Amino acid sequence: MNRLTRYYIIIACFAFCFVASHPIEAQQVDVRKLKAMKVRSIGPAGMSGRVSSIAAVESNPDIIYIGTASGGVWKSESGGIRWTPIFDGEAVISIGAVAIDQSNPDIIWVGTGEGNPRNSQSSGAGIYKSLDGGKNWKLMGLEQTKAIHRIIVHRDNPDIVYAAALGSAWGANQERGVYKTSDGGKSWKKILYVNDKTGAADLVVDPRNPNKLIAAMWEYGRKPWFFNSGGEGSGMYVTFDGGDTWKQRTDKDGLPKGELGRMGLAIAPSNPKIVYALIESEKLALYKSTDAGFKWKKVSDKNVGNRPFYYADIYVDPQNENTIYNLWTFTSRSIDGGKTFKTILNYRTGIHPDHHAFWIDPNNSDYIIDGNDGGLNISRDGGSNWRFIENLPLGQFYHINIDNDIPYNVYGGMQDNGSWKGPSRIYQRGGIRNSHWQELLFGDGFDVSPHPKDSRFGYAMYQGGNVHKYNTETGRAQYIQPVSTDSSLRLRFNWNAGLAQDPFDDCTVYFGSQFLHKSTNCGDSWEVISPDLTTNDTAKQKQVESGGLTIDATQAENFTSIISIAPSRVKQGVIWVGTDDGNLQLTRDGGKTWENKIGKIKGVPTGSWIPHIEASPVNEGEAYVVINNYRRNDWKPYVLRTTDFGNTWVNLVNSSKVNGYALAIVQDLVEPKLLFLGTEQGLYFSIDRGTNWTKWAKDYPSVSTMDLKIHPRDGDLIIGTFGRSSYILDDITPLRELAKQGISLLDKPFHVFNAQDAMLTSFKSIQGVRFTADAHYKGQNRSSAAMINFYLKEVKKEEEEKGDKKGKGKEEEKKEKKKPVDKKKERYKGKVRVDVINNTGDTIRTYSFKPDTGLNRTYWGMNRDLIRLPKYGKIDENADLPGGRSVMPGAYTVALTYGDYSGSTKINVTKDLREDVSNEDLKAKGDAHQVLMHETELATASFQRLKDINKTVARVNKHVENLEVDSVRKDIEKAGEAITKKTAELMNLYMEPEDFVGYDHITLRIMDMLWTAADYIESSKGAPTKTAMDYSAYAIEELHKIVAKVNKLVAEDWTAYQKKVEAAEVPLFKTFDPIEHKK
Repeated sequence: MNRLTRYYIIIACFAFCFVASHPIEAQQVDVRKLKAMKVRSIGPAGMSGRVSSIAAVESNPDIIYIGTASGGVWKSESGGIRWTPIFDGEAVISIGAVAIDQSNPDIIWVGTGEGNPRNSQSSGAGIYKSLDGGKNWKLMGLEQTKAIHRIIVHRDNPDIVYAAALGSAWGANQERGVYKTSDGGKSWKKILYVNDKTGAADLVVDPRNPNKLIAAMWEYGRKPWFFNSGGEGSGMYVTFDGGDTWKQRTDKDGLPKGELGRMGLAIAPSNPKIVYALIESEKLALYKSTDAGFKWKKVSDKNVGNRPFYYADIYVDPQNENTIYNLWTFTSRSIDGGKTFKTILNYRTGIHPDHHAFWIDPNNSDYIIDGNDGGLNISRDGGSNWRFIENLPLGQFYHINIDNDIPYNVYGGMQDNGSWKGPSRIYQRGGIRNSHWQELLFGDGFDVSPHPKDSRFGYAMYQGGNVHKYNTETGRAQYIQPVSTDSSLRLRFNWNAGLAQDPFDDCTVYFGSQFLHKSTNCGDSWEVISPDLTTNDTAKQKQVESGGLTIDATQAENFTSIISIAPSRVKQGVIWVGTDDGNLQLTRDGGKTWENKIGKIKGVPTGSWIPHIEASPVNEGEAYVVINNYRRNDWKPYVLRTTDFGNTWVNLVNSSKVNGYALAIVQDLVEPKLLFLGTEQGLYFSIDRGTNWTKWAKDYPSVSTMDLKIHPRDGDLIIGTFGRSSYILDDITPLRELAKQGISLLDKPFHVFNAQDAMLTSFKSIQGVRFTADAHYKGQNRSSAAMINFYLKEVKKEEEEKGDKKGKGKEEEKKEKKKPVDKKKERYKGKVRVDVINNTGDTIRTYSFKPDTGLNRTYWGMNRDLIRLPKYGKIDENADLPGGRSVMPGAYTVALTYGDYSGSTKINVTKDLREDVSNEDLKAKGDAHQVLMHETELATASFQRLKDINKTVARVNKHVENLEVDSVRKDIEKAGEAITKKTAELMNLYMEPEDFVGYDHITLRIMDMLWTAADYIESSKGAPTKTAMDYSAYAIEELHKIVAKVNKLVAEDWTAYQKKVEAAEVPLFKTFDPIEHKK
């Protein structure tokens, strides 16, 4: 060992000892202290998302509950007009089943984990129960079942509940089969189990015998590259004793011979001897039993379905045993007991395909609810006409992206619902509507990449790498997928193929097959810049055979392909690539040479999925890699960081830090220690580069958080979810400062954060429907006002403010009372005062409000104080002045004061970039408005004078009752009446009388004129027009005339009245005679 080596060892030991004796400050954030930072749901809801279960209260069918594949449970109490999410606070919101105790409809059961195991299935974590109609929930067990597809509540004893568990699609597990509780969920017993690959795909109960149930058991399994439906474990089972014993039905009873797959079951409520079964075997067919399930006969194999693994549900009309509804890609109906079917829901009917959930009112067969991959539809006439529910934002985004427009737009592709573009905010009234979203491409939508300089153009794709170049103005979508001209070489594009824009060249784009393709002319031509970057395992390239009994080769299982591409934004030529078969490739020279870095990562199973790479926006050698392996039944999260181009790695998460496998990560480009992480069960953030993580759970559901972006200009976090469409967390500045200063910032009693620039904007009316009532979706819009963030460690309670006086002696209290009262301090006691100061030091706006403990957000409307305006009632001189005209563009200081605490921040106000107007014209506009408001103060003062006169006359009239001479009293009262009559006439010149009922839009009153003049000026683009100035002058002239009349009244009538009252020497006191007994 040489001296230099020995030296470094000593230094390293010293450093270790120092760190060990000086622990790093824990950076776990109490998210409750950030409650003013709230995410906004911006939709869209127009294409909704997958509905997996429907239940309604039979005694009041306007109360509807729906379970969604990955968007939670929603409730309507209005027959589907309004909807409320009621399951967002639970640990997982993938729903497979919802059931109601119809004897007590406040009792709701929810089984988590979608029961339709496609490649993008979300899994669950048990069964839940509510005793109050969904207000509160309790986990009742079965956490490892992964997918609960059916729940049955016993008709006569609601403590008895059955749950059909499919189990994991991605591997063997014993927690599957049929479960039963007899004590309301306190304990569960597995009453039907076949093997660890076979789950309960359906479960139905005889409506007349709650102890008779029929179960469909299904052996199935997924691998990342293959799906298999069918096996020895599949079969139909019947119990007559509530699950104590079961009897399997076989081909001897009329069921198909050979291997079986998935089955769908239905018992006719009007005649339980009629039972139907949709059975996947060598050929999918409908079977029927007329003896309650003992013997079976094939009825039809025409028009009965096409993808039984994804939908195998049949429903019988509650009042007609021969009317059957079959759910598949479309929905078909039979009225002859299943012999023939007619399609009633398809593309032509305007209903989204792929149907999974159905409900028919048992008391009214015309009332039907259908749930599919595109949301919910309701019919009130037996299916002849349907109403789409357009206010359920259930979109399943695979990716999210943004542009740099003002305001910026949000892009993304959704499962089975196309690729879309929508605004982050709108300068319109009425919220972000579905109509604000533009579809770019149909199919299963994936990544969308707008052109960096012209958002009219960009790239979007549907499944299997079918990438297009779109034009939002014309709607043209040019097909640009790379091709292989070598017939022996097939390009392998993933279901969700990798796509990336080059950060250094606007027309350079990357696309992934097994190779990395590069285009330098916006997709018109491609070159391959890599060898095969995958394992090229041919055993995993047999997707054409995927499906099992029923081939389902939709490209969903395409494998050994590129799924993530991340060019560095810091160093040109550095590109990271992740594959679905576990390779992590890096080039540092634009593709000339490549190195697989996966071998450098320890603790991650070989062959794991690499769906997301975040090349650091700050350091060229830094990258964050998200790896998940749930597709092989490994549900742990894996997120790793390198700072040396992948030579060494640090694991940032584990199951004790975050819930759910990891999906996406983003690093802040302003404060690199700030990270956001999306997992299958929610959103997390870290302020210490991933050492500690905090779940953002206060206003955000535990939804699959698929992709994240931070807007480089606006500093917003944009969130793409797989189940609840998209969200925005506006202005992450407080989190940036927390990351910069550390958690100790929250120990400060008061702190004001830096503020973003704010733009003066005009809002236009919404296009389309103005008065929407309740059925339209209205996404949350960002306020157009300037946002100010501040932190208050603790709100002073009223008792604390008074507490200083307690315990003081009488002498001290006397001294306190003699001290002059600080009226300003008293006025704002318990409130935060906000003062806006311009660049000349003038305070132009002051307002106040009561704060909350923790982070607060207040909004300044970029306006000045307005004057106090005339009103009939009492004017509170301590009340804040209303906001007035807009300020000039420029820099402003916003000072906040709370008791003895104070702080300030700067805000740069910019003009509306959509308007071409000079500062000189804006100043002329402001000056004209200021003159008008100065004159309007005369209206307030003169109107107040009239009020004071009325008040004085009323007071005099009380005292004249003490006058002994009736004639004098009457004379004064008459004079006072004449005065108040004139004041009423004059007041009527200002505004309508206080007790006026009706409409009077004709009489021209001075306050109307002044407001009209203000509207002329304030609504001007720039300098007021001649019309505006002429009308303003006219209004001021008319005001002066009215003020002259008020002054005349005071000088003449009031003076005369005053002399009359003074001459009468009106006594203040009434003379009282002694009280004596009457004689």
